[in-house]
Amino acid sequence: MREARLSGRAAPLLVPPRPAAGQPGMWAAALRAVGRSRSALIGGTIVLLIVLVAIFASLLSPYDPQEIDVSRRLVGPRSAHPFGTDNLGRDILSRVIHGTRISLSVGGLVVGCSAGAGIVLGLLAGYSSHLDRVLMRIMDGLMAFPTTLLAIALMAALGARLSNVIIALAIVFTPRVARVVRSVTLVLRELDYVQAAQALGARDSRVLLRHVLPNCMAPVIVQGTFTFAESVLAEAALSFLGVGLPPYIPSWGTIITVGRQFMQTAWWITVFPGMAILVSVLGLNLLGDGLRDLADPRLRGRLG
Repeated sequence: MREARLSGRAAPLLVPPRPAAGQPGMWAAALRAVGRSRSALIGGTIVLLIVLVAIFASLLSPYDPQEIDVSRRLVGPRSAHPFGTDNLGRDILSRVIHGTRISLSVGGLVVGCSAGAGIVLGLLAGYSSHLDRVLMRIMDGLMAFPTTLLAIALMAALGARLSNVIIALAIVFTPRVARVVRSVTLVLRELDYVQAAQALGARDSRVLLRHVLPNCMAPVIVQGTFTFAESVLAEAALSFLGVGLPPYIPSWGTIITVGRQFMQTAWWITVFPGMAILVSVLGLNLLGDGLRDLADPRLRGRLG
């Protein structure tokens, strides 16, 4: 680099080659790689089905999830009500289908907020040793508390609202994303192309956004799938404990909360939303495992 400056010649820029005509693009190659991973394929299929259920919930649900009919109170599974009814005569199938929207909305917004905050904090901590001492000690302090306990404390301070659930869970899961991004940034800042960009006079913001951030996205995406699954479980746990969503919102956790009073006489109120949580978390974990294997160069060759 010093010799290039003395000679007065500009350093050559390495431009990634464009794909030739007829060759698959980046997204096509990514989809083909996902197809080679059995875990990613099965998990992605389950997640896609759940997303479709959430999108078309109004068309798939046979009844209004808030419709009360005391005459059909605690009716077991039958043709008219495949998942039975609850203590107010509301159709469990309709409430489970509409609860998919709530769970996916909470999970998606929590992943977006925690990923955005975690990426910023992780980049700053990994790139600057002075900020690292301050930011990571705060992240370590947040991670010292159990996830559910910290979320309960935040919800007790904020109040039982959907927006507060998202804020509380985003605060809980941000340190995990920040630590992942920080670990990748610590490695990337020592590589030759990053140091070359710094030697050429590139600003720190340009180095982070142009050279470091794109290489952090793969582990962030993998971490996002696990955060999504944990957010679904955490939202259900908060609603079950009575500090999450209000009881009138048809989420999986609130349905189980109602059903725990009738476990011996109306088992279907808790079993079916519990199965929905189980299938959703299983699909997200399988997708995360598959993406993690695809992102690991040591395992990538075994999947081919």
